[in-house]
Amino acid sequence: MNSISRTLCLLGAVLSLFVLLLGYPSPSARADGGAPQLAYVAGAAPGVSIIDIAKQRVTGSFALSGDPHAILLSPDGSMLYVTQPGLGRVAVIAAKTGKTLCTASLPGQPSLLALKLDATVLYVAGRGDTSVRALNPMNCAVEHTFETHSPIYGLAVTASTAPDATPSTPNQLWITGASALTVFEVNGHLLGTVPIADGPQYICIPGLFTAYVTTRQGTVVAVDLNTRQVIRTLLRGGPFGTMDYDATTGEVYVPDQQRDQLDVLAPVALDTPATTQEPARVLPLSGSPQAVAITNDGGLGFVALSNGQVLMLDIPERKMVASFVVGGTPHFIITGTYPPGDSLPQQAVPSSSLVSSLSGPLLILSAALVGFLVLGALLLFGRWSWQRSAARKRL
Repeated sequence: MNSISRTLCLLGAVLSLFVLLLGYPSPSARADGGAPQLAYVAGAAPGVSIIDIAKQRVTGSFALSGDPHAILLSPDGSMLYVTQPGLGRVAVIAAKTGKTLCTASLPGQPSLLALKLDATVLYVAGRGDTSVRALNPMNCAVEHTFETHSPIYGLAVTASTAPDATPSTPNQLWITGASALTVFEVNGHLLGTVPIADGPQYICIPGLFTAYVTTRQGTVVAVDLNTRQVIRTLLRGGPFGTMDYDATTGEVYVPDQQRDQLDVLAPVALDTPATTQEPARVLPLSGSPQAVAITNDGGLGFVALSNGQVLMLDIPERKMVASFVVGGTPHFIITGTYPPGDSLPQQAVPSSSLVSSLSGPLLILSAALVGFLVLGALLLFGRWSWQRSAARKRL
């Protein structure tokens, strides 16, 4: 192999390395606002308080009036959806700056939220009205109304439970009313109702099999999503707060306000033996829990207490690791993806952002090497062309 061939081969190798470097994702990439490692608390003294999970401290807040209740986070971490029942509205807020992007004034003191699984529709309701509004989260425009003929106490969205469901089959909207659950397809088609004698309140749906429902009479019941029948009563002696679940185990965490603890429910299905003891375990707390949020990896739990505190729990170790004072009367808490590197819904980072996230020296060195080798190859090619031309003249 001559020197020109060797140089061209080396040039190709360096160019390939450079392309790989440009396409390699930076481990420090974050969604807008840093939401992958933040928790947001609605009902704190400022309105919304922000907790940095890694730093284990309150790092900011958004001043929001109207007693913010429910709060959700867009999958890319860029927007917060917040109900403000005291003002009769729901707001979409930039998670990074706290700037209000749009609002919708709605009847019934809206305090409940749910998000369509593809995040294209936001569902809003309150106990002072009998309808659920479907909003476009980009401009807060009302696109559809679901009439339930009953005050509304809870909302949840799940994928279709139909036996022949496909990814294009519409999601289902589950609504808790005064005496029953009402189930719609999100296109507006009514699927049915599930009577619950104790009066349903909050609802949590971890997967495609079971819904967990607290009641206003202080019980927690399991409802089969396919048959839409109550499986059995799991807990008594409430009241109970807003629930969450561990996405890795399917366990459901229930704020037990009567006993100042979290009741942890093992997954229940229609064929689960009735002899299974519930709760599977309890986590004692230092106050009355209003809501709980479990990080996507099941490692940490955040519990909002009625005394204005938020507790951070190590779930596997079953112990408290930090406590935060946010003031007010916390109603709800939501966490972004944690740990940040997990491959759960986050904002896709385009290649131009990846380039900018590479370390400066590495990028400069790669560019310098490519430039040097290209120049060398051109010089060698020119010399080879001159030598060949001279040889022809001698002939």
